[in-house]
Amino acid sequence: MVFKRMMQAFGVGGPSVETVLSNPNARPGGYLEGQVHVVGGDHATDIEAVTLALSTRVEVESGDSEYETTKEFHRQRLTGQFRLESGQRFDIPFRFDVPFETPVTDIYGQRLHGMTMGLRTELEVARAVDKGDLDPVAIHPLPAQERILEAIARLGFRFSRADVESGRIYGVEQTLPFYQEIEFYPAPQYAGALNQLEVTFLATPHFLQVVLEIDKRGGLFTEGQDAFGRFTVDYAQAEHTDWAAQLDAWLRQSAQKRGLFF
Repeated sequence: MVFKRMMQAFGVGGPSVETVLSNPNARPGGYLEGQVHVVGGDHATDIEAVTLALSTRVEVESGDSEYETTKEFHRQRLTGQFRLESGQRFDIPFRFDVPFETPVTDIYGQRLHGMTMGLRTELEVARAVDKGDLDPVAIHPLPAQERILEAIARLGFRFSRADVESGRIYGVEQTLPFYQEIEFYPAPQYAGALNQLEVTFLATPHFLQVVLEIDKRGGLFTEGQDAFGRFTVDYAQAEHTDWAAQLDAWLRQSAQKRGLFF
């Protein structure tokens, strides 16, 4: 009996949990649906809560160093307390809301290099939390985000990598403690002036905020520098805007202000 209680204390013979997603694909502001299956072990267990958590990999700068960590950024509690008998199965349907600022992981069915995203199921038993496996999910861009990314591709920029960086961007509405940067190699017509183009999307329910950062090449007697641009996109008007022309105009204007020409 004592040995059995010790095994229970260390989680041996306890309940198991499995999450099954109806569809692992979603958009910012959308949702993920599925069921969590909790199965009792060889003894009755008091479950405190079942919770889902969305997490991604984030780069953090600390002093002169930089490291990566897995950051949980949205939680949804599915249940309160309940008792799970030995061998009993408890099925919990769910609809998990995806925040509007959730980073994009996939474009046209292709995973962006550098991006990870997953939904983790937590089973809380007697003040101990069992963090289950991370179920991969794919976050696809909103139509307005797609339009801008398509325009960047039409201008000849090539995707380089994407990452999520800890921190906040000045001058925009931001609720999460990090932001995504999607990086592109310069198109041939801009290559003489730019090292790369970085794009950040900060979506809200009513409009999309876009932040552009240009890493400029340094000249013989000048150092390279960054330039920033911000604009807001009305979702209803996004389909009717020539984004390639607007982006090209901004890039050229930004470069010319600093004495750089394409």
